[in-house]
Amino acid sequence: MVDFMKKVARLGVELSVEERNLLSVAYKNVIGAQRSAWRIISSIEQKEENKGDASKLELTKQYRIAVSISIISEVVCMLQIMLRLRRSD
Repeated sequence: MVDFMKKVARLGVELSVEERNLLSVAYKNVIGAQRSAWRIISSIEQKEENKGDASKLELTKQYRIAVSISIISEVVCMLQIMLRLRRSD
């Protein structure tokens, strides 16, 4: 749904209130799931840090960083789309 709404937003036409709401909900769902994953990974990372298992700790850190980058890129993409929509108003 996010990809479809990105395409709609990039058409350069003004979005209706319903289309803007769909875009918002699509991103909210994606970011919400990724934030949930980030919290779980952070919790696992903390447990591994307390155990002192360096190999698993490094893997969880790498995965947390990958999820963080994914969240940031989605947010930046959303902001770019929203800025384009604002400019067209």
